[in-house]
Amino acid sequence: MTTPATRCFGDGDPLYEAYHDHEWGLPVRGERELFERVSLEAFQSGLSWITVLRKRPAFRAGFADFDPEAVAAFGDDDVARLLADAGIVRNRAKVAATIANARAVLALWSEGRTLAELIWSHAPASAADPTAVVRPATWADVPAQTDESRALARDLKAAGFRFVGPTTAYATMQACGLVDDHLATCLVVLDRAG
Repeated sequence: MTTPATRCFGDGDPLYEAYHDHEWGLPVRGERELFERVSLEAFQSGLSWITVLRKRPAFRAGFADFDPEAVAAFGDDDVARLLADAGIVRNRAKVAATIANARAVLALWSEGRTLAELIWSHAPASAADPTAVVRPATWADVPAQTDESRALARDLKAAGFRFVGPTTAYATMQACGLVDDHLATCLVVLDRAG
């Protein structure tokens, strides 16, 4: 008798299961959606992802649904409001970084560039051909950072982004589908294979 396939993570928590099954590892290309992922990955730094995922509705409410133009206009009153909001991770440096990152998105736009172009320019070759993906067997086979994530972090920082080190950049790459690190035995992988 074969063991039934399970998820790489999230089994037993409906919110986590939905994120695993319908978001993680799938391509994200919208500016607002990418800004949200970059922001949430920065807030996740040092915390478990499920903590941030559970607070996602409050983050969306607090940060104007991650509209870069709206967040870029945030001032001191907004920072105070966010730091008083128990629904989000109340970290002054991360709140300030999110506002600075929204301004960095606007600066990209003013240069005729997009956040999508910047992020996706660092996709490994396997992103263009999902059939070429070599699936990790265990979490020990999943890197914390790669040459591509180090380059992405460097380019994001050069564009004015904060809280975007190579490990956070790699987590963003996973969240946005530049890499798909579902384990080889994951039910999502088996379902997609057909």
